[in-house]
Formats: sequence, C-alpha cells, structure tokens
Amino acid sequence: MAVSPRLQAAIAAHRFGLGEADLDIVGSDAEGWLAAQIGPADAARGSGLLDTPAALRLVAAEREKRQLAKNPPPGTTAEQVVAGHYRETLIADARSRLATAGATQRPFAERLQWFWANHFAVSVLKGSTRGLVGAYEREAIRPNIAGRFETLLVAATTHPAMLRYLDNWLSAGPHSRIVALEARRAARRDEGARVSGLNENLAREVLELHTLGAEGARQGAYGQADVTAFAAVLTGWRTPRDPAVDAPLFDANWHEPGRKTVLGKNYPEGPEALRQVLHDLAAHPATARFVATKLARHFVADEPPPALVDRLAAVYLKTDGQLGEVYRELIHHEAAWSPAPAKLKTPEEFVVSTARLLGAAERMFERPEANAGGAAVLALGQRLMAPPSPAGWPDRSEDWLGPDAVWKRVEWATRLADRAGRAVDARRLAAQSLGPRLGAETARQIERAADGSQALALLLLAPEFQRR
Repeated sequence: MAVSPRLQAAIAAHRFGLGEADLDIVGSDAEGWLAAQIGPADAARGSGLLDTPAALRLVAAEREKRQLAKNPPPGTTAEQVVAGHYRETLIADARSRLATAGATQRPFAERLQWFWANHFAVSVLKGSTRGLVGAYEREAIRPNIAGRFETLLVAATTHPAMLRYLDNWLSAGPHSRIVALEARRAARRDEGARVSGLNENLAREVLELHTLGAEGARQGAYGQADVTAFAAVLTGWRTPRDPAVDAPLFDANWHEPGRKTVLGKNYPEGPEALRQVLHDLAAHPATARFVATKLARHFVADEPPPALVDRLAAVYLKTDGQLGEVYRELIHHEAAWSPAPAKLKTPEEFVVSTARLLGAAERMFERPEANAGGAAVLALGQRLMAPPSPAGWPDRSEDWLGPDAVWKRVEWATRLADRAGRAVDARRLAAQSLGPRLGAETARQIERAADGSQALALLLLAPEFQRR
C-alpha cells in the first residue's frame, strides 16, 4: 500500500519520534528527517546533575545519614532521613530526562536513548543503585546509542550502576584472595565469613536480557554452566564502597583465578577476559536476532513482521553490530511504514508527546519548584528510572491497557484539558499534529465538542493520539 508523504510524516513523528505539534517540522522526506537524527543522543538538559564520581560520593555519604537515622530529628522518621538524602538528585535526574525529551529537535534519537536505557535496565528502586541511575543513562547510554552494539554493551555492563544493581560489586571468586582472607578472619572470630561468594545475577542478565536472549537459551546457545563461568569472569568488576579511596574498578583480590570456558571458548584470567566475552556475545547470531526483534517490537508491532526482523538481524551481522546501520534499515523497510498504528504509548511517551503537542515542555518539566512531569508519569503507572525488574518496562500494548490504567489516562487528560483547553485550538492541533492519521469520526467528535477543554480531552484520548 502506497503511503503519502504527509502520512509518512505523521508516522515518523508519532511512531519513531515523540509527537510534533505540526507535521511541517518533518517535511516531505520523513525517512530523511529520521535518518538525520541518527547519532549520539542529545546532551541532557538541566541543573544539579551528578557525574558518576559525584554520584558514588553521594552513595557513600548515605552511611552517615543512616547513622543519623538511628536518632532522627524530632518529627521525622528514619526512612525520611535516608530518603531525603537522594531527593534532590532523583528529582533533578527525572526532570532532566523529561525536559530533554520535551525540548529535543531529535526525537528519534531520544526514543532510541529510552529504548536502550530500558534494554539495559537499572532502577532507582534498588537501594545500592539510588543516586547513580541518571549518571548511568547520561554516560553509558546517551553517547553510545548509534555506535557498535559492543561499545554500548561494554559501557552498560561495566558502569558502577549496573555492577551495583545486579550485585556484581559483591561477587567474589570461590578461590579468590578475598575469600581465602575472609575464611581465615572468620576462623579467628569463630563466625561465618562476610564475603558471600560468587553472584550470578549480572552474568545471567547479560546473557538472557542483554545479548543472546531467553530464546537463545532454549535453542541451546548457552546453559547454566555458561552462566556460572561468565559470573567467574565478572568477579573483580566492582565499585569501591568509599570512592574517596583510590580503588580500581577491577579488583584482582576478588577475581576468580584461572581460565574460564564460556560458550565453548576459553578465556584468560584477569580483566581483559570480560571485554573478550562481551565482544563474542555481541557478534553472536542469537544477539543479532534478539536485538532486531526488540527494536522491531518497540517501534513497529508487538508481533513484529518476520521479514523485518530477518532484515535487521542480517544488517547487524553484516556491519559488525553497527547500530546506526540497523536503524537506517529499520526506517527504510516497508513494514515500518504500515499506516495502522499498532503500538500504545507508555505513560512517559503519553506525557511527553502531550507536552510537545501543547508546546508546554518547559512549563511541565523544567519548573525547579516541582516535579510535575514525573508526578504525572507516576500517576499514570510508570515511575521514571524505576523499571520493576532487570527486564525493564514491558513493551507490549496489552501491558498498558488494563482498565485501571485506561481510567488513569482519562483522569489525567481531563484534568490537563480543563487547565489548558481554553488556551489552544484543539481542532487545529489535531489536524496539524495527526494529519491523515486523524480519522473522520475523531475529527467530528472534536469539532462538536462543547468547549475547548472537552475538545482537547477528546484529542488526547483519541486512539490516533494514544497509539503510535
């Protein structure tokens, strides 16, 4: 089916971007508009943003707050004392994420940043990670979304946020120097050792969630022995409890000595082995198919067209995992331009696309006295930078379509429309933003609305705006 340039512009703006108030921004070459955005994500907007060393210092300082929490000031609880330690940083990170998305002129790049931050998920819900997630996204994900997948994989895997989130910073080789030392100390104290030993969390998630995928395990690409061996490779990759101490990211005292065999290949002892394993994982055909499937599912359909997945995987392997080339194939493939919108916007996508529609990103996301944007996303069922598990937020429409979730969208859209509806022409916005995607029935309902507020609510809740 032929797709007109105006319809292509609407698909580009909403399916691949974050929505636009006027499709003239996209112009007559929608694919070219998207291709021009391929590259590192924009630098994050905002103030009060910590880099990783500063964030680690903040984490280390939490111990002082916990000491204070044993005798909290009058009128406060211990939990309030500790939670307040991170409050400004968490608000600044969330505000920055929304403000950057709301203001960017490269929305496709920003969507890709969101996609990869969710693929390599790290959550503020984990106590040891709180305060580090914003720095992780800004330093490990943003600069690397359009280079080689291997580069992105290494940056995400070795960042302190990931090492702490999946407990690798506490993982010690069974025959490591630290375990032997702790065993001797424990014997003198006549109590159990304080170092718990090998932790397989990061190894398992890198294989299952970041590279080969669960399907790779079912097809025999890897098994439990590979998880254990990879966990041994990862030992020693940790972050210091006190960043003021000049401790290396890789600590040989915690590393399991000897060679390890992962996926049938032998790797040496020491820090260089991790990059070798990640190199081989990035080049594996199962990784190519896993990444291709996730990209196609995220941008095109919950059940992505097999021909599209096959093509993306082939380009990935041909170009040695050059993600920019995979994106170019994605936006060039016919299946990506199907007129029917198949995906439902997540709460974050809904809030950001609404702000972009109304030209209200600065008011909604950058006000220093509140976290209105983050509160809105949370009210709709998605806490920023807090995916519920290492698998990230779900990426199928059905996961966001429960009765309660739909009602929350109705309530939020109605409240917003009550405040903003009188100041905008929803009828004009609908035509300019949705173009040919605007159905006749939706246009008729908006036209017949009793007032501006009702017209805007109808636009925000229309299937054409809710779906991409």
